[in-house]
Amino acid sequence: MGSPDGSMPRLLPENTWRADPALRALLGSWLRPETLVWAEPELIDMGRAAVNELQAWGDACERQPALLRQFDAWGNRVDEVLYPPAWRELAAAAARAGLVASPYEGETLARAGAEARLVQAALSYLFAPSTATYLCPVAMTDGAARVLADCEGGPAAQDALRHLISRDRASAWTSGQWMTERQGGSDVGLNAVVAKRDGDHWRLFGQKFFCSNVGCEIALALARPEQAPPGTRGLALFLVPRDHPDGRRNDYRIDRLKDKLGTRAMATGEVTLDGASAELVGEAERGFAQMTAMLNITRLHNAVTAAAIMRRAVMLASAYAAHREAFGRKLDQHPLHQEILRAMTAQADGALHLTMRMAQLLGRIETKEATSGEAAVFRLGIALTKLYTAKQAVAVVSEALECFGGQGYMEDTGLPRLFRDAQVLPIWEGTTSVLALDSLRVLRRAETLDCLSAELERLDAPDRRRVLDEAHHAIRGDPESAERAARRVAFGLAETWMNGLLQASETPATLPGIGLRPR
Repeated sequence: MGSPDGSMPRLLPENTWRADPALRALLGSWLRPETLVWAEPELIDMGRAAVNELQAWGDACERQPALLRQFDAWGNRVDEVLYPPAWRELAAAAARAGLVASPYEGETLARAGAEARLVQAALSYLFAPSTATYLCPVAMTDGAARVLADCEGGPAAQDALRHLISRDRASAWTSGQWMTERQGGSDVGLNAVVAKRDGDHWRLFGQKFFCSNVGCEIALALARPEQAPPGTRGLALFLVPRDHPDGRRNDYRIDRLKDKLGTRAMATGEVTLDGASAELVGEAERGFAQMTAMLNITRLHNAVTAAAIMRRAVMLASAYAAHREAFGRKLDQHPLHQEILRAMTAQADGALHLTMRMAQLLGRIETKEATSGEAAVFRLGIALTKLYTAKQAVAVVSEALECFGGQGYMEDTGLPRLFRDAQVLPIWEGTTSVLALDSLRVLRRAETLDCLSAELERLDAPDRRRVLDEAHHAIRGDPESAERAARRVAFGLAETWMNGLLQASETPATLPGIGLRPR
């Protein structure tokens, strides 16, 4: 152990920005010098906070999760989510840091341009592993802000946007993403919530089954207007406020909070819409397309969280191995353990690079700097990035837990919580199989495979010809064979892309790591 009595020193570094050479090297290479000079003080402060007040608030939220108060003392329905003070502190910290606001602010965009997304992703990466999955509300709020910023909404939508991108703790709002229904799940075309016109507004009727951040000030919800066709073509997107302008609660009920394996600090609920007042967002027939644009952003945040959890697991396992003695040597002096740590580090580095490449591309798309080829690469890449990093986060955290032996199984080490929270990442924003099949659909579009091939050629990615040939064969083959191959093709493309990015950054790693190939 680290001392004769078996105790351990503090395992986390004093600053996670300073202790992450891969992140510092990546930003040093990918950002313009003037952007890095502007951003680095914020990154240093976030790295310090991540192992101090943010970690303390995150721990407090886990000990005291949100509660649902459905009725007041007189039996009146109130449906209020009661959050602990630490959750409010996390919300304030996220708002102050601009984790949502920065890609929308004129001053930030004037200074950083497309690189604002890259800086935002780096700050979120440092924030995520300490903060009781608060990056999930951040992700949905960012996605909602993008949709509202891109549409010509009414006064309610524009007012909501101002609150969503506020840095002021008193005026900042968060958003929900009400898509999932009991009968459909990932098959969104089966959604049955009905939208009925009521003068200038709409009223929604039905049930939403998984509503993360259910205490949010607004939600964007998919619903089917009366007389609309079946399937996703008939779905419209609506803004649902929690409160009416006069302070009365909107007409929906929070039926219960979910009892979940992980993400316990964040309130996830089941909602019954009983004539809830709503405003149509954009054109009714574009509802699903708008939700897809929102999902691209939440999938990026999902990948940021996965990469961040992997890095935290590697930091903890490496620090433990440097102090723990077994069989006469420190763990990190045993060749097999060195290989395990190297494999975990390779996965964390690969996830970081591919995720940041998606942030880089998204920034260029949003600022109208991207070529059509870059847009095609992003549309495919965001699905590959989300599915691979999410699956791999579970494997890496599991390996880290095993590195601690019995201590890794103890709640007060924090590793079981990391493991539970990692388990949701392959489920959120599209499961692995759903995204693998989506990747095949995107690959069938004109020029997508050629654009990806050019990206991998630019990086001189090893083994690129084999995986590209396999992808080409899958999309040209019969549908059943293509579906069976979907995961293998998606994982192969993601690994090859990561290896290319790592090679270009001169990071000595080859994926997959030992025992860490996703299934």
